[in-house]
Amino acid sequence: MKILVTGGAGFIGSAVVRLAASRGHEIVNCDALTYAACLDNVAEVSGSESYAFEHVDIRDRAALDPVFERHKPDAVMHLAAESHVDRSIDGPSDFIETNITGTFNMLEAARSYWTKAGKPETFRFHHISTDEVYGSLGAEGMFTEETPYDPRSPYSASKAASDHLVNAWHETFGLPVVLTNCSNNYGPFHFPEKLVPVVILNALAGKDIPIYGKGDNIRDWLYVEDHADALLLVLEKGKLGHSYNIGGENERTNLQLVETLLAILDEKRPKAEGSYKDQITFVADRPGHDQRYAIDPTRIREELGWRPSVTVEEGLEKTVQWYLDNETWWRALQDRKGVGERLGTKA
Repeated sequence: MKILVTGGAGFIGSAVVRLAASRGHEIVNCDALTYAACLDNVAEVSGSESYAFEHVDIRDRAALDPVFERHKPDAVMHLAAESHVDRSIDGPSDFIETNITGTFNMLEAARSYWTKAGKPETFRFHHISTDEVYGSLGAEGMFTEETPYDPRSPYSASKAASDHLVNAWHETFGLPVVLTNCSNNYGPFHFPEKLVPVVILNALAGKDIPIYGKGDNIRDWLYVEDHADALLLVLEKGKLGHSYNIGGENERTNLQLVETLLAILDEKRPKAEGSYKDQITFVADRPGHDQRYAIDPTRIREELGWRPSVTVEEGLEKTVQWYLDNETWWRALQDRKGVGERLGTKA
């Protein structure tokens, strides 16, 4: 299968590119190479004859048609998005332009290509989204595919809008689509502005490790390589017009997650004195911080037979080891705009 992947130089997109290539798929990686992208993420496949890179911005509608015509993909996996909630608080316009207008452009380019090709039944447009579109949970309950949308941040609102566009293009124009909504990802190649890499890198640098509020916000943590596996499965076997919630079945408070990471670091690279936990610092909470996310993965488990392969403890140990082994990669990204700064405070 030839798969056009948008955002393939990003964190989750590059995991999809690497896994799909390892399984024999042809890959067309479309990426605008904005601040969070890094072509080193796909260096292991970039020399393959079955891999092509297109430096293209999904906000540029006119640039997309030639890419489809040149490569004639069998499927699209649309991952390109602005994704950092804190940045969406400081500058929401980028999220509207990329996540909403960019998705509209991709849908129209895919529809034009699909129509000209005679509307092949095998074509797929897979839109990758987030559990944040559902809003915030209390102490009980889980998100299902039928949970009403209730986004609370500019980021999640923009992703909710993109989900609605994808569903509308399926219902109105018959475009063959599948959707997925995932829980919080972590793992190798995670851009160093998100919680897990921030904790690891601040700990190693001897800096304060910031935790918002009381650290009692709960997330369901999904190892990125498990996520990539689920995404390819949905692309190949998911029911058209259906959405699938993908979760790690690993709920942890932010404080629990941080303490687990630091315990792993204490074992793998102990400090001269004390514990990395001594660096934990509680800071003012983020505006509109959702209290709890939890995914009910029943549909993907029962329809497609998918479950995560690692526990959060196993995945975090792999992640810590990866960062310890790949200092050259993350040091090269630390000078990029916003990295190492407290964002999301302008509300």
